[in-house]
Amino acid sequence: MIIAIDGTLASGKGTIARRLAAWYGLAHMDTGRLYRATGVAALNKQVDFTDSSALADVARTLDLNDYTEDQLRTGEAGQAASKVAAIPEVRAALLELQRAFAHQPKGAVLDGRDIGTVVCPEADVKLWVDARVEIRAERRWKELTGKGETLSLEDMIAQVKERDDRDRGRKDAPMIAAADSVLIDTSDLTIDAAVDKARAAVDTVLAQKSESSEP
Repeated sequence: MIIAIDGTLASGKGTIARRLAAWYGLAHMDTGRLYRATGVAALNKQVDFTDSSALADVARTLDLNDYTEDQLRTGEAGQAASKVAAIPEVRAALLELQRAFAHQPKGAVLDGRDIGTVVCPEADVKLWVDARVEIRAERRWKELTGKGETLSLEDMIAQVKERDDRDRGRKDAPMIAAADSVLIDTSDLTIDAAVDKARAAVDTVLAQKSESSEP
């Protein structure tokens, strides 16, 4: 079973993905981590962010073991990730890696922004996770300031809006909900309630598959 979870920044999709992977015994890939690592690697190597060929080379030679989660969760890493994710050559370099991960024998849970539309349009379950921008910005602001970064909530709201616009507006694999995805709005939900909604969507598909396989 392949479960594709797409959505906006700080919507809760990553937490939902990890919980579903644990519940159903599936492997999990946070595809955004690939782009954050590519962005951080490009920054460290002082690669010009307008040089698509050089950035694609960075993506192809990426070793996720070189980066800690703290390095990949900074505001700078997030901005760099959004920039490299808009480059078709980078996305192409990482696409097959994501597809191979999804099609392992038991399947997998992948979360990102184009899983259900580009990476795995054949996914058994597609979820779109979102929340109001002010709520998402506050979540991200609390996360970053809790790690010592200094910025105002107003600046964070502006950054999230800019990130949304960049992700939605890119020509290659824009952030968009798949037509057959199930919407989960986490604006006014606890994470447990959001996970329950996600599990209900998966269980519905499992039940349908079970019925169709009966003689």
